[in-house]
Amino acid sequence: MPVRWRRRNLVLVLCLLGGTLGIAVFLASAFGSVNIALPVILKMVLNKIALFHFPDSWSAASETILFQIRLPRVAGGALVGAALATAGVLFQGLLRNPMADPYIIGTSAGAALGATVAMTLPVSLSFFGFGLVPVAAFIGALLTVVIVYNLARVGGRTPIISMLLAGFVVSSLLAAIMALVMSLGDRLGLSLRPVYSFLFGQLSVTGWQQLIVVAPLVVLGILGARFFAFHLNAFSLGEEGAAYLGIEVERDKLCILALGSLLTAAAVSISGLVGFIGLVAPHAVRLVLGPDHRLLIPAAALAGGAFLVIADLLARTLLAPVEIPVGVVTAIIGGPFFLYLLRSSRREYAF
Repeated sequence: MPVRWRRRNLVLVLCLLGGTLGIAVFLASAFGSVNIALPVILKMVLNKIALFHFPDSWSAASETILFQIRLPRVAGGALVGAALATAGVLFQGLLRNPMADPYIIGTSAGAALGATVAMTLPVSLSFFGFGLVPVAAFIGALLTVVIVYNLARVGGRTPIISMLLAGFVVSSLLAAIMALVMSLGDRLGLSLRPVYSFLFGQLSVTGWQQLIVVAPLVVLGILGARFFAFHLNAFSLGEEGAAYLGIEVERDKLCILALGSLLTAAAVSISGLVGFIGLVAPHAVRLVLGPDHRLLIPAAALAGGAFLVIADLLARTLLAPVEIPVGVVTAIIGGPFFLYLLRSSRREYAF
């Protein structure tokens, strides 16, 4: 493929996906328990950034709903979707496993156990706008990855198979402990409803302060992932092939693992366990664009952000005033859509 055509294709795809994400954010900001007209949203935003000064033809309540409640949640959904999709690309490329997702080496089990234990504690703390539950989930996710990595490390090396097996065993053990805590819920004073909300995914962004912490982690994580795009392409040849191309296999393996885990932990801290995005978004983009990680990483991040913003909008509005867990919506939409792409593609799937 000519270099000039490939660059033009990259710009076109990223513009389309970026436009889709922008439209999704715009629509998700307009609809909810209180609908706000699209032209009104545009005027309020332009007034806020001081580009124009339209006369206030809307209520103060609408402005509060948009800027203090709805936009933080929509922006959080875009960040979570981008983080999970990018982490999915990283883990699939590193592990050379098309079934890998952001939770494959135990981050979900660690986050779930950390959140569940935090819910049983009779304390109420706040860190930069985060309660004890999201902080415990973040720490639990990262700590689990550290344990899995050290268990899998043998003689200065970390074999992929050992990492997968260690992740499976540690995840099963932590899931069993969480089940034990939940079974003792009455004695521990634990309400299971918040636990289920966390397990099925629920965006819990209550203000901009949380995003000030999460956004830099996600943005830097995506930029770091893009830096390792060539390394991920080399890993597709196997570790020996990557080493032959000059890749520092063990060092890069640790860096990629750390980036993916950080992105996943940051996402989990404000959304709970949203499934399917880290699996579907990378594969859907790969089916359309091919396996080159230089294009795949930014495209998957935009696709994942748009996907979760749309899914959260549907979760809030389909059965209003009842809110469906967003993880349920991502699974219901993502599964059939991915199968459609897989069946309708006219070329062999390349990983």
